[in-house]
Amino acid sequence: MIFLTMPVGMLQVNCYILGCERTKQAIVVDPGDKPGAILGALRRHDLTLTAILGTHAHFDHLLACRPLQEATGAPFHLHPADRPLVAAMQRTCMAWLGYDPGEPPSVDRDITPGERLEFGDISLEARHTPGHSPGGVTFVDHANRLALTGDALFAGSIGRTDFPGSDHATLLRSIRGKILSLPDDYAVHSGHGPATTVGSERRNNPFLDEEW
Repeated sequence: MIFLTMPVGMLQVNCYILGCERTKQAIVVDPGDKPGAILGALRRHDLTLTAILGTHAHFDHLLACRPLQEATGAPFHLHPADRPLVAAMQRTCMAWLGYDPGEPPSVDRDITPGERLEFGDISLEARHTPGHSPGGVTFVDHANRLALTGDALFAGSIGRTDFPGSDHATLLRSIRGKILSLPDDYAVHSGHGPATTVGSERRNNPFLDEEW
């Protein structure tokens, strides 16, 4: 599998490109900005974008989503509980970053917790991990032993829970039940910052010592 990490935008969101080496099908997870750079990376690896996945719908993770849809026709997949955040993208971005990002993307397909998303030889299990947002999802690739956790779990930290729709206890339950239930050697690729492993976070993440 081709696996690329691209920190993009003012908030340095980790955008991930996963490509099937056999079929050249690709998916983009959390296209936070820089659509031209994302499209350039796809071209360099001779990949065709077949889907865009959102771990959640905070605006900083989706600013390049609509341009990618328009350039490629790829459908955008999102958990339905985060649709209201998509509708609020323009207003929220203007409040945080001071500019209008334009029309939000269209959500083409709802993600169902527990489903397998298949793209060529890539298979991702969708695990609902709410708490940072109501529709937060972690995508697990069991063949390559990795999890894309969005803003649920970071190296040494967890997602913020002071936003509308966030809940601290819910996030801790999500992390313990849906991420820490994976084997220790699974890589954790978060929405911001460096990669880590399930085992490292289980042992060392101070936020996970809290009662829940």
